[in-house]
Amino acid sequence: MNSPTNTNSVGIVRDTTSKWMIDNHFYFPYINNGQPVDGVGYFYPVVGETWDGLLNDINGFHIKPEHALEALNNAHAGAIAEGNVGGGTGMICHDFKGGTGTASRIVSTEAGEFTLGVLVQANHGMRDTFQICGIPLKDEFGPETMPVINTFAPKPGTGSIIVILATDAPLLPWQLSKLTKRVPIGIGLLGAYGDNGSGDIFLAFSTANENAYSLGISKIDMLSDEIIDPLYIATVEAVEEAVLNALCAAETMEGRDHNLVQALPQDQLLAILKKYGKIK
Repeated sequence: MNSPTNTNSVGIVRDTTSKWMIDNHFYFPYINNGQPVDGVGYFYPVVGETWDGLLNDINGFHIKPEHALEALNNAHAGAIAEGNVGGGTGMICHDFKGGTGTASRIVSTEAGEFTLGVLVQANHGMRDTFQICGIPLKDEFGPETMPVINTFAPKPGTGSIIVILATDAPLLPWQLSKLTKRVPIGIGLLGAYGDNGSGDIFLAFSTANENAYSLGISKIDMLSDEIIDPLYIATVEAVEEAVLNALCAAETMEGRDHNLVQALPQDQLLAILKKYGKIK
């Protein structure tokens, strides 16, 4: 189980998630003499963070257990909210309002068809290197679209991005690790190159082989490394799209100390793409 939040809320979200897992028996039980022991088990929630201190009163510790529980209890299949929601609320991406974004791909392989989904919390990049479809955007948007920061201004490029990959393809841990190594390609297509102040966190998991853990001998399925190239391509495409979706879904936000971050002006972006012949 995993969830992203902001920097100073990692502890409360981790603790609340642990309690939720206990209350809902959402863990693998401890086995004693071949029998599960009720109420004793293993749970390792993973909580990631990105820093939102320019828009959020980060030292106010405003995230409470009830907020984490609400998110857990409202988890559902299907489309999710994007932009200024959840941990993505205070994010800044390429000096525009960032946030939560998602995208997915249906992948055809020689072994069948699989789904790959991506969730990002986009809080990274600088305007100077921002690009879409290979178009440098540094001088395409006016200075009025830059953030208005009344507090201290971090070094350009400071921030983080969390990327969670999920797939139903039967991949083993080292194969999932190779998927995450393709994530930076998708991020780089938009002109972010992993600045020194950017803490980038990538996690991948597979929903296949749900009975792989046992006390005896387990049998699992796995894709051959020779046929997973389409999943690499899907990873790159979905990551790029998820970041763009976060940017397009986010809305202008005024935060602490009247710091203001503008949403990506989509009408201007469409005009730029038309000017360079990327769309009609």
